[in-house]
Amino acid sequence: MRRIINKSLLAGTIVLASLFSFQQQAQGQVLTPENQFIYLRHIMEQAQTVQEKNATMLLIGQTGTLQAMKYAQNYLQDKSIKKSAAKAVASIAKAHPEYKEYVSLFNGKDLTGWKGLVENPIKRAKMSGSELAEAQKKADEIMRRDWTVEDGCLTYVGHGFENICTEKNYKDFEMTCDWRLDPNGKEPDAGVYLRGTPQVQIWDIRRTNVGAQVGSGGLYNNQKNESKPSSVQDNKLGEWNTFYIKMVGDKVTVKLNGVVVVDNVTMENYWDRKQPIFPSEQIEMQAHGSKVYFRDIFIREL
Repeated sequence: MRRIINKSLLAGTIVLASLFSFQQQAQGQVLTPENQFIYLRHIMEQAQTVQEKNATMLLIGQTGTLQAMKYAQNYLQDKSIKKSAAKAVASIAKAHPEYKEYVSLFNGKDLTGWKGLVENPIKRAKMSGSELAEAQKKADEIMRRDWTVEDGCLTYVGHGFENICTEKNYKDFEMTCDWRLDPNGKEPDAGVYLRGTPQVQIWDIRRTNVGAQVGSGGLYNNQKNESKPSSVQDNKLGEWNTFYIKMVGDKVTVKLNGVVVVDNVTMENYWDRKQPIFPSEQIEMQAHGSKVYFRDIFIREL
């Protein structure tokens, strides 16, 4: 696919539109709006002329996704394509007024708003204020060692199992994030902890020895309720993917690249299965042993 993109970036709307149409039909697959945007963003990054950029931006506006609207907003101050960007933003915002309620959890520049992981929610709750403060100081040092910002991405560069956590706790919410596993990493594996609890799973689906062939997006640590995603929707290892995650009470819905893979499933309390899930806790990005990238992390509290 990328070889075709690289050779086909010629000037003009017609060429770009034709390329996009080809991508949609490649291997008999109709791309979801989420995957359409992933490919169009790749095209935008390679575009050489103003004409190419404007044509791509207009197509981005047609995808209608939150990620596309937020991306287009970055170009509103670019004189050469600000009109196309404004059209894209306006078109998506009109169709999805709820998108205006999403806020960014990651600014793409530094680790503002994030902290290191201190134990689990049950153990944290038992700590005194001074104990927690001291533990948090040490956890933040580890966090800054293992997590960094590379090319606008929240990036795991460590070797252990240290999560990076939101400073704020969340109750019910909808969130989106893009993620990518390092194709050269050893046993790529990651996840998203919801209210401090593992986890919406991310892994290399080629790792059949650990059951990864079921795909990403499942509630991996469930025992009684469904833990596997309903279908495999992962893009090729090393390419970007998009999560939409909704959590209300103890019910979780997950879309991977625009397809529902977890549909209103009860998430179990991994730390104490006799208790229900915590009503409010932090969100955590998890990785272990292999480089992982996250970008465009947005949340809307319900």
